[in-house]
Amino acid sequence: MGRLLMDRRTFLAAGALALAGCRPGRRGIAVASKNFTEQLILGELLAQYLEKPTIPVDRRFYMAGTYICHQALLANRIDMYVEYTGTALTSVLKEKPFSDSAQVLAKVKNEYQRRFGLEVLPSLGFDNSFAMVMRGDLARTGLRKLSELAAIAPHLRMGVGYEFLERPDGFKGLAATYDLHFAEPPRVMDLGLLYRALQSRQVDVVAGSNTDGLIAALGLVVLEDDRHYFPPYEAVPIVHPACFAKYPGVRDALLQLAGKISAEDMRRMNYAVDGEKKDASAVVREYLASKNWFEPCG
Repeated sequence: MGRLLMDRRTFLAAGALALAGCRPGRRGIAVASKNFTEQLILGELLAQYLEKPTIPVDRRFYMAGTYICHQALLANRIDMYVEYTGTALTSVLKEKPFSDSAQVLAKVKNEYQRRFGLEVLPSLGFDNSFAMVMRGDLARTGLRKLSELAAIAPHLRMGVGYEFLERPDGFKGLAATYDLHFAEPPRVMDLGLLYRALQSRQVDVVAGSNTDGLIAALGLVVLEDDRHYFPPYEAVPIVHPACFAKYPGVRDALLQLAGKISAEDMRRMNYAVDGEKKDASAVVREYLASKNWFEPCG
């Protein structure tokens, strides 16, 4: 199964990178996103925040994951995307995870500059850590911490996204840290299907995200990472320096976003798209219109 999964991911990655390289010439700033709801929202937020008649934005959304976005940025096929510090630390830099958010951000910022010549900007304001989520009926037994999950894990099934199964801060380390042995190997599925599978009782626990809007809406429970396995995952724009050279106002505009977006903001926007089936661009437009700090790129 692992070989088949790797082949599928390699195929998807190769195809996405080829598509990114075959796009016609840029019309302006190329903003990218990975292929899940929050990333689409964040990509659209950067695009709308920077967009103006004299500097159009080329939206390159739904790229197939961290590796593809990183490679496209290195090749200057895109100008920016939003990454998470814990993902940058473990999946890109191949460093061991640690828990201090300021130190993780500093490490990622310094190493991205030293190794890749890329600029990591300050956090947008929220931490989207992995969240182990279970149905409310199971949580009614009083289970609230991951350290308590081991006792009933042999009777449960787990659902995970493709990356979580193999990434260094993913399933293997989690299972070892908490001595988790589930009834069967994790079921691997698209991120957008995790909560549907949980709701329909195909699985009992999923590896979701702290800012998923469906957690509260579906009455689900997040288990506390009481052994601090996961590093922080602050959302940070990563930008190719050529963008700043071509569009000098972009740096100041992006710096104005630092610390402005809360985890609750993201939950509401994620739920508007996933739960209420609203268009992501409309959700972002409404969000920015509600903020008195919204000052488009000058």
